[in-house]
Amino acid sequence: MRPEPLYTAAEMRAAEEAYDGLTLELMERAGTAVAEAVATRYPDARRVSIWCGPGANGGDGLVAARKLHLAGREVDVRMVGPEEKVVGDAAENLRRAKELGVRLTDEPGSADVAIDAVFGTGFSGAPRRESARRLEELDGLTLPVVAVDIPSGVDASTGEVAGPAVEAALTITFHGRKVGLAVAPGRFQAGEIEVVDIGLAHISTRHGLVGGEVLELVPRRGPRDNKYTAGAVLVVGGSPGYTGAPCLTSEAAMRAGAGIVTACVPAPLNTIFEQRLLEVITKPCPADAKGRLGSEAIDTVLEAAEPADAVALGPGLGRSGGTRALVRELLEQLELPVVLDADGLWALAGHLDWVFARDAPTVLTPHAGELGRLLNRKSDWVSAHRLHAVQAGSDDVGATVLLKGADTLVASPGRGVLVCELGNPGLATAGSGDVLTGVVATCLAKGMEPPLGAVAAAATCGVAAGIASERHGQAGMIARDVVEALSPALS
Repeated sequence: MRPEPLYTAAEMRAAEEAYDGLTLELMERAGTAVAEAVATRYPDARRVSIWCGPGANGGDGLVAARKLHLAGREVDVRMVGPEEKVVGDAAENLRRAKELGVRLTDEPGSADVAIDAVFGTGFSGAPRRESARRLEELDGLTLPVVAVDIPSGVDASTGEVAGPAVEAALTITFHGRKVGLAVAPGRFQAGEIEVVDIGLAHISTRHGLVGGEVLELVPRRGPRDNKYTAGAVLVVGGSPGYTGAPCLTSEAAMRAGAGIVTACVPAPLNTIFEQRLLEVITKPCPADAKGRLGSEAIDTVLEAAEPADAVALGPGLGRSGGTRALVRELLEQLELPVVLDADGLWALAGHLDWVFARDAPTVLTPHAGELGRLLNRKSDWVSAHRLHAVQAGSDDVGATVLLKGADTLVASPGRGVLVCELGNPGLATAGSGDVLTGVVATCLAKGMEPPLGAVAAAATCGVAAGIASERHGQAGMIARDVVEALSPALS
């Protein structure tokens, strides 16, 4: 499987520098593609307002203005910034547009569709005061906006949005999708995305987009398999009020194809698990006075782990000093792949060396709040800097980190980030993270490498969410609906 390339600004510059023709040709192709998209998507739009910055993105917009003008559309060009700052190929296309009689104006007028050609892939940070005002004005228009390459205000290399940004109905992007079009919050500004070939050669990219094709790499049970060879998963978790979490993780592991699943749970709560988990072996473990697992459970858990191929540690585990001690000892003593989630991540905060010191693979599956706690950052910061945050988390723990959210990001030390967009809003429900943990554990138990296993698990849950939404609708989807759809997703 080869992920779809996701380009940073630097990688796009490298692709353009490797082009042996005139850059003016590239601008002509790009602007022509935008004009054709507008003409095709909005055939009844007679009046087109094109907002152009002084750089190459604005030059693309000026080409589109010329093409649409020649096609008989009423075109108004609004320059964002003084004309004297327009240089290079963009200046040549400004000259051509004027020569053809394209109308340049600074007066707000009526239009049927707008084209955003203010900032391109070279933009980062927050727009300056006048540019910010113009972006707010453009974004405030009550008409569809077509973005050129990337919506203005979005960092193409990270997806970060540090100030005002345009929310497009359609983005025409050139050569390949940009990181900022796949990673939140930037992806939410892009609308529909159309990739246009403008004649550049593909180059190697650090980051990639993974789709449903990755499910083909998840090992299935074969005719020679038995329950012991199909992958054995151990789940460690559960506490008063949180018995559902390890149940969902265990059931998800089974539905994802694990041959056998064992759940180490607090002995006082074992009856609950016995009644719920018909196909799962339960191991009652010593618990503290409040019914939570602690260091007193270590021997029972290690014994249960002997036949296991991977361990899911943390779902509903509880939060106490004993919990932290148990997590530390298990990370130290287990020589198996471990998926660390939920309260397991809570225990890890301030002790990232517990994972860094491990030789066996570890996958962390935090949401923004949990990753923020590991990085000593607020969850809002993580949400605003998702790409940077997941890479920092992976580097700090020396392990694979899967950052959950509207897009799933998987980072491993020394590697680029794998992005998975599969899923739907129905996954925004309690327990969906527990389901994901079970699927990741199964992928690791079947021998998949951590980055690939993690992103394959995310894709599996995303496809399952699509099946579940068809059966139940998104409005009231629950985690069990996704569990039930895992086997169909993989079949």
